[in-house]
Amino acid sequence: MLLGALAYALVLLMTLGSPLQAKPAAVEIPEPARPAFTASPPSLDRATSMVVAGSYEVATVRILGIPTLMVASPVMGNGNGMANSSEAETGPDAERRAQVIEGNLRLLYNPAALCSNSERWAEWTLLRVLGASDPACDGGLPDGVRAASDDLNVMVRQLPNGAVILEATVPERPQPLPLLTVTFADTTLNGTTALELGQRWQERLQGRLRYARQALLPQNMRQRLMLCLLVMGLVLLLTAGTFWLWRRNLLAIARLKAQASAPATAPAVAVTRGLRLRLFEALSFVLLVLVLLQVMAVVALALMAIPGGVPLALEVLLQPALVGIKVLVFAFIALLGRALVSFLLDQWATSGRVPADELARRDQRHHSLERIFQRLVDLACIAIAAGWVVMGIPGVRETSASFLLAGGAVLGGLAIVFQGLLRDFAAGLAVLLEDRYAIGDWIEIGDIEGDVVDLSVLSTQLRCLDQRVAVIQNGAFDRVMNHTKIRSGKLVELLLSHRTADINAVLAAIAEELHALGRDPFWGPQLLAAPFLRGVTATGPLGITVSMLITTQAGQQWACSRELQRRLLDRLQRERIPLASPAPALVSG
Repeated sequence: MLLGALAYALVLLMTLGSPLQAKPAAVEIPEPARPAFTASPPSLDRATSMVVAGSYEVATVRILGIPTLMVASPVMGNGNGMANSSEAETGPDAERRAQVIEGNLRLLYNPAALCSNSERWAEWTLLRVLGASDPACDGGLPDGVRAASDDLNVMVRQLPNGAVILEATVPERPQPLPLLTVTFADTTLNGTTALELGQRWQERLQGRLRYARQALLPQNMRQRLMLCLLVMGLVLLLTAGTFWLWRRNLLAIARLKAQASAPATAPAVAVTRGLRLRLFEALSFVLLVLVLLQVMAVVALALMAIPGGVPLALEVLLQPALVGIKVLVFAFIALLGRALVSFLLDQWATSGRVPADELARRDQRHHSLERIFQRLVDLACIAIAAGWVVMGIPGVRETSASFLLAGGAVLGGLAIVFQGLLRDFAAGLAVLLEDRYAIGDWIEIGDIEGDVVDLSVLSTQLRCLDQRVAVIQNGAFDRVMNHTKIRSGKLVELLLSHRTADINAVLAAIAEELHALGRDPFWGPQLLAAPFLRGVTATGPLGITVSMLITTQAGQQWACSRELQRRLLDRLQRERIPLASPAPALVSG
């Protein structure tokens, strides 16, 4: 029903038409006729309103926002599109010429008032002070359409010099209004004579101008407004109903989630709840999309009620479909990009030139790089798709160069404001390229250490020993300690008492335990080298320090260290070898 009502409204509104915004009128000066010659047809770019076609440029003349004529102007210069001063004085360019013609045509169906309301009041006050009786704002061009549409006639007239001009006669003007001159460029690009082209344009202009005057009659404008308000009211009611269903669906989803968190009586019940939850979530998304589409339909209907808003309203109605197509295209491109990244990284990770002791590290780094580059692919596709969607918004493509320069200046200012993010991005790329750490490494940054659980180009997330997650910006540190890159190690120290009778016997016992740890079927494979006894490394008032070094696979140093210390403590207790005691605390009396 909604689509049928919208289609019916669109048909009626298109028959009623809509005017453009009024612009100052100007009269075009006829151009002397020149000899005709044959020219190839132009190549027009539909994405812009003005394109270069050979040695001519063309522009569109619109009535009520709908293209009516295509006029041309010569482009003269040295081949780079830039004309010199003498050549530029031969006439206006095509875009300027189209604006002049549109101003002339607009005088016939929606003329601009000579004065605004504030200027009328200002003149009235001034005339009261001066005592004059010759108001300027009451003269000039007629304010509004005063005659029926059938009273307008467009005529073709050929001047003595051969130039062909089109004029319009209306009851409210005593003299014909010159509309445009058929130029040599027009006849060349249309492949006909000036008189034949003028007659062709005369029929088209007369029909469309009469249609425009008819559309702007007060009774037609009221009918147009009432129809738009009626359809808008229906769509708003439908939107309110859809929004109410969406809200009820959200409440149902909340109840299903609460039931899912409770223990189910049977596995079948849990499966049923899961299916219902997914179904309601999909329905919620569909209802939300319908609400957004209905809101856009309301906006389009409001634009249709404004004179000259029908083309823009149709653009608004077409935008959701175009945006959906663009999003799907870049979603497919993102999937291909992610697959390509995964394929290339898989080839890199399985390269046969990698040393055997670095294979585990290569796999670990492969996991980090794959996640980062897939995110970069998604980010690039989102940015390009967003730019494509913005460029498709009506009016953005016609943005002037000065606006683009201003946008560049704004982007430069934003770059200065968000320079911290740029620094983090550069630091994140350095972390990836230099392989400082990867997901799964245990690193130490300042006084924070933990397991790397996520790595992006802006920040690093660490899971600390107490299970807290620390998020550190990549540009916030300049030194990092990696405990698990390729291999790991641990320095184990024992503090023996000075009462130890035979230090050599103690060192021999420690060496036996180190050798036993290396031959253990469970702990031995985790060691990359035999445990090394460094011997006595320090003596002090508290005792004698004996240190040992173990080299393990990445991340296994702590478990091996705990096992070694357990074995050493058990051996020392069996042989009654004393460990150092803490110094007695001094108590002041």
